Amino acid sequence: MKILAIESSCDETAAAIVEDGKKVLSNVVASQAEFHAKFGGVVPEVASRMHAECISQVVKAALTEADCSLSDIEAIAVTYAPGLIGALLVGVSFAKGLAFSAGKPLVPVHHIAGHIAAVYLSSDLTPPFLAVVVSGGHTSLVDVRDYTDFRVLGRTTDDAAGEAFDKAARVMGFPYPGGVYVDKAAKIGNPTSFRLPKPQTTGLNFSFSGLKTAVVNTVHTASQRGETINTNDLAASFQKTVCEILTEKTLQAVSELSYDKIAVCGGVSANSGIRDAMTKICEENGLKLFLPPLCYCGDNAAMIGAQGFHEYKSGTFADDYLNAFATREL
Repeated sequence: MKILAIESSCDETAAAIVEDGKKVLSNVVASQAEFHAKFGGVVPEVASRMHAECISQVVKAALTEADCSLSDIEAIAVTYAPGLIGALLVGVSFAKGLAFSAGKPLVPVHHIAGHIAAVYLSSDLTPPFLAVVVSGGHTSLVDVRDYTDFRVLGRTTDDAAGEAFDKAARVMGFPYPGGVYVDKAAKIGNPTSFRLPKPQTTGLNFSFSGLKTAVVNTVHTASQRGETINTNDLAASFQKTVCEILTEKTLQAVSELSYDKIAVCGGVSANSGIRDAMTKICEENGLKLFLPPLCYCGDNAAMIGAQGFHEYKSGTFADDYLNAFATREL
């Protein structure tokens, strides 16, 4: 079963052809990151316009790369929530039109479910398991009871981890997107140089706003005093604190669920410090860790195709009235 998948929730226009939820025949991504870098972040209106300009070519490229035509496609899957509403609407509208004209079923896919499904593309992971979703807009702990059955155990109450990385990176003087630069700096910095707070939350929820603000205040205070900040040390201290917050909550969730499998996914799962920290706690606690390859960590359509396969199998279809939603629970 071949599924054409479309993803446009933020600043990547992506299309992929995925066979049987596992085999990626093509995975085309048109990134806008370089364009938005001059603004220090994604400009939603600009992102929407750029999606509209290239989505047709991206889908065509995915079909060509997979050596497929629309007649070979069983269904069309599309990200419908959550994300930037204008960006989502471009993908949803295109997918609806294409599905209607080609007479194909339309399968709606939740973006977070897609990130979780990215792990299926490169492993033999099967539910149930705990998913740690860490991205620019989301930080969640999810009980994956089945391929289409999710229970959110905890989520961020303010900034997501990826958002905190980018905002902290900006004040440290790194270009957008800043997460990768913080990761590089952290590798050569001293992670014990700065004492940064770990905001307290109830249950399994997260909070990164206070940590981000602490970094901002540290840099601004040093500037006002005419002092020089060792950026590598600050980056290392910040990343170490994020890792501690994530691993502590993850172990708490594992204890409550009694699962022995953990999947860490989302754009920030590409961070080497987080990967190392998660690997360490899994080795120490006899847990099996599953990580997607770096190419499937960020937003892409292959993960939407993987989840789309399972949604199709469970009978989840949309009609011509499918809408996009900026926020929507998993």
